[in-house]
Amino acid sequence: MTEHTITVAGVAVDTRHWIGGERVASPATFTDVSPIDGSVLGEISRGTATEAEAAVAAAKAAFPGWAATPRAERARLLHAVADGVEKRIEELAIVETHDNGALLRSHRRGVMPRVAHNFRFFADWLLKLEHEDFETRGHTNHVSWDPAGPSVLITPWNAPLMLATWKIAPALAAGNTVVLKPAEWTPLTASLLADIAAEAGLPAGVFNVVQGYGSEIGDALTSHPDVRRISFTGSVPTAKRISQSAAAQLTPLSLELGGKSPLLVFADADLDLAVDLAVEQYDNAGQVCLAATRFLVEETVAEEFTRRFTEKAGRLVQGDPRDEATDIGPNIHPRQLEKIDGFVQRALAAGARAVIGGHRGEGQYYAPTLLTDVAQDSEIVQEEVFGPVLTLQTFADEDEAVRLANDTRFGLAATLATGDPARAERVTARLVAGTVWVNCFFVRDLQAPFGGSRHSGVGREGGTWSFDFYCDVKNTVTAPKGWQDHG
Repeated sequence: MTEHTITVAGVAVDTRHWIGGERVASPATFTDVSPIDGSVLGEISRGTATEAEAAVAAAKAAFPGWAATPRAERARLLHAVADGVEKRIEELAIVETHDNGALLRSHRRGVMPRVAHNFRFFADWLLKLEHEDFETRGHTNHVSWDPAGPSVLITPWNAPLMLATWKIAPALAAGNTVVLKPAEWTPLTASLLADIAAEAGLPAGVFNVVQGYGSEIGDALTSHPDVRRISFTGSVPTAKRISQSAAAQLTPLSLELGGKSPLLVFADADLDLAVDLAVEQYDNAGQVCLAATRFLVEETVAEEFTRRFTEKAGRLVQGDPRDEATDIGPNIHPRQLEKIDGFVQRALAAGARAVIGGHRGEGQYYAPTLLTDVAQDSEIVQEEVFGPVLTLQTFADEDEAVRLANDTRFGLAATLATGDPARAERVTARLVAGTVWVNCFFVRDLQAPFGGSRHSGVGREGGTWSFDFYCDVKNTVTAPKGWQDHG
């Protein structure tokens, strides 16, 4: 061990940045604390514009070689990264659970295997990426994807490694070099990924990690003239700041932002299924951007839906996320807990009723909450809480359901429970959302487009859409055969 290494439940993690294939320390540090019990995990190198400049310079220097690397070799190296992730699933799961408080069983069985899959999917998609040539008056059009250049990826704390690799994998597959800035509340698995990438053989400078607080390092990254792409997942206010920064260089942006998604439950739905979908919205202590936090239930079944929901939600186990029996862990940070409780207390003061919850637990745990008697224009209905807090409203008919569903500034996702296929088709066509789930939730295929409408984001990623963003798409038009004779 060194002075720059911490141990998290037996797993060694380097606390320095990863820049140009080397570990780089900063004079200043910030403290990383576990949300499970408030224990200090370690002091992490706190980057500034100096580290941002070094990381972008390393990515710029490495870009020509990586962009020129044949597709098959890039794909091989991404598969090697996936191999490394799979060998260390247990370590990654343990570290991330301590760092962000999500369930250890979920990290082991779902999240970390998905991290490996992210790399494998985009490696394989790269090898089959092509459009058929087409002709225009005898001229041939050929579409190609040219690597754009150094890409800055800024990622959130609620699923740190999985959401980071949704961006890292396609950016690297496209031939871009990457500077990753992980959330300051959850920096540890990004550091482990840097080790894995190096062991897999990624050339120095192709993948870089810089740690630190938003404005101290983020502004220098997002305004840098050598950055060719910026992808961000996080809050609307931060996205506006990034957009202003990037505007000076006209740097293309992909933004996946907040949500206030509805779950529409019609009287013809399978109510047991609808309740299962509803209780699932407490996943990750409600810290899921896609969560359907607004229940819109047809008034004729609202009482029975509420009864069944209350009964099922009451069986959820809240506690230590390392315990196999736990269903809901802690919220990420004391500041986030204050924010959640502020939303709830203001709603209660305005006349909302807590069917369940409505209060804090011990430590950084918030009781799963369902609020009714809420007005459509109220803060609790309109603004993203990002905690285990749901609201329930009723509707009389299809038109009212759609009106209520669309009546926020967000448009990330929507979930629909109905037994009528014709209704499902009608309603989904009218919903403003990047993703709509019908009688299911959180089914995410990487070849599908992903993103939000309105204040929920800009652009789409996934499958070919990712390559369209991370590349400069080029069309080459060639004259008919025999053009050489006309020189």
